[in-house]
Amino acid sequence: MARLIEQFERLPGIGPRTAQRLALYLLRQPEEQSQAFAEALLAARQQVGQCQRCGHLSAETLCNICLNQGRNIGLICVVADSRDLLALERTREYKGSYHVLGGLISPMDGIGPEALMIQSLLKRLDPEEVKEVILALTPSVEGDTTSLYLGRLLKPFCQVTRIAYGLPMGSELEYADEVTLARALEGRRAME
Repeated sequence: MARLIEQFERLPGIGPRTAQRLALYLLRQPEEQSQAFAEALLAARQQVGQCQRCGHLSAETLCNICLNQGRNIGLICVVADSRDLLALERTREYKGSYHVLGGLISPMDGIGPEALMIQSLLKRLDPEEVKEVILALTPSVEGDTTSLYLGRLLKPFCQVTRIAYGLPMGSELEYADEVTLARALEGRRAME
């Protein structure tokens, strides 16, 4: 049981108590349910890879988004990882294509531009087709560094924009930090 708890603790966001609860829950389940869980985990690990075009998770050569003929291929939204892509997809507002970098530039962690999927992004930039690249990267030192690097690199090929940052719905101005307030002011737009 200690080995099982230790493995759960390795998952992001899972602390010791949650790991223990998960382990106890699985051990109380019928054997066939535990077996199905283990088989699903192994199958996903063996079958899920990366889309050859955008880098998103996919069991096929191309993901469902890249295969969708209704998507605007002239618009590419660059994200750090598939979690960000899925968050944008949940809005059901964005109808373009994506490119998953596989992380952010972080010199402190030894991650340079060569470690990311930047070259495959450059190969996708056909000036006839791609009109705009949207940088949807985390507002952090690493996200800003990556955005600045990509902005300079991509500008000769197409228009480069960055998503606006600001205050979340339901938040109070008095509790927002200065950087968030400054970005909210910079990202303002006309009332419709």
